[in-house]
Amino acid sequence: MIPAVTYKDKTVAVFGLGASGLASVASLLAGGATVRAWDDAEATREKADSAGVPLTDLRNADWTQFAALVLAPGVPLTHPEPHWTVKQAKAAQVPVIGDTEVFVQSLMQASGASHLVAITGTNGKSTTTALIGHILKSAGRDTEVGGNIGTAVLQLGEPGAGRHYVVEFSSYQIDLTPSLKPDTAILLNLTPDHLDRHGDMAGYAAVKAKIFARQDEADLAVIGVDDEYCAEIAAQITRPAVQHISVEREVSDGAYVSGSVLHEVAQGADVANCSLAGIDGLRGRHNWQNAAAAWAACRKAGLSEQEIAAGFASFPGLVHRMEQVARCGDILFINDSKATNADAAARALDSFDNIYWIAGGLAKTGGIEELKPFFPRIRRAYLIGAAAVDFAQTLSGQADTQQCGTLDVAVAKAFDDARRDGGPAVVLFSPACASFDQYRNFEIRGDAFRAAVAALDGVSMSSQEAA
Repeated sequence: MIPAVTYKDKTVAVFGLGASGLASVASLLAGGATVRAWDDAEATREKADSAGVPLTDLRNADWTQFAALVLAPGVPLTHPEPHWTVKQAKAAQVPVIGDTEVFVQSLMQASGASHLVAITGTNGKSTTTALIGHILKSAGRDTEVGGNIGTAVLQLGEPGAGRHYVVEFSSYQIDLTPSLKPDTAILLNLTPDHLDRHGDMAGYAAVKAKIFARQDEADLAVIGVDDEYCAEIAAQITRPAVQHISVEREVSDGAYVSGSVLHEVAQGADVANCSLAGIDGLRGRHNWQNAAAAWAACRKAGLSEQEIAAGFASFPGLVHRMEQVARCGDILFINDSKATNADAAARALDSFDNIYWIAGGLAKTGGIEELKPFFPRIRRAYLIGAAAVDFAQTLSGQADTQQCGTLDVAVAKAFDDARRDGGPAVVLFSPACASFDQYRNFEIRGDAFRAAVAALDGVSMSSQEAA
């Protein structure tokens, strides 16, 4: 745990007592702060109270006593409207920050230089975070991995000389981290997502671009340039240490992938290359983008070409992101539960042929219209959840569909059909939807898929371990 020494002898409000909120409370207390914590949900407050969290109803608090409000990232900061705690904090001129800001302040305060790699983007940020962490650890570097990927940042090990922090930042977390200044900042891509929290695409892109805002000339900015939003941001950053990454075209400084070969380029000249062919953990063009970003970050951290290539080869992939969970003969079962929007699902659909696709849940804006170019790859679609009827209409005339309702039914039907039809096939669970109509989060949904597959006759399950 990282003690929040920057708030020693100060009083801090904490709202939202999920994993990051509880970690914030523990960190602040360990650093010598007085904490006043609250949550809107009674059950959450009761659980926190039993764990010894000091509770105060912030509706009735004297906000002039607070040095800051540490807000959970899932609580609205601006859209669709500010949460009531945000309104009260701003009225009292209290800074509204997140646990990530407390973390960044702690790194700045610590003696001995730590190295921070910050990763964001609409898709691929969790895999890229895990991949960079895996490569650094494999090369013997002292490495801590956390943030939006799972482990709350304040639960990571304390800062120290030579320690590498590899942290995934959501747009919500960036918005709550005004002091963010990474040694290496990565923006992978931008597609419409979370617009309910940022107003529109311009607002969403502006928040993501903040990951570079405080960097100086010694810091590295790594930017994917394969979408118009990131390309525009890249064009506005003119300082020397900027590297572009692409899987669609060559770049003059950075890394690009062509024909499954990654090329490192400096001033227009190839300086290194690495084959990504045959690496199951980096299957698909989207993972090539992740690999290009990881290559740039790890070179900045001082790793050799050979160390990075070895890390690529041993990377097991990320749980719930194109995770191969089982096989039955020549039928693969792929858990891509983390594909909570159409753009993420496109990356999986682009990686396979003869697909028995399980999709559905709580649809995002636009549904699956943008996936039409991939429909010829789909042998049959098995639809679940709230989006099932709408998805069937979009697929009508282009792919056979079955209304399955629940995930276990869809898995059983897809397996039966794939086994009956014969030949190599992929049962792909890539829902292109949020999970909240049937599951609390995509992790629980992915575990349910794995359990449904495990219940089938004749399947050989894979290990669930991943970086």
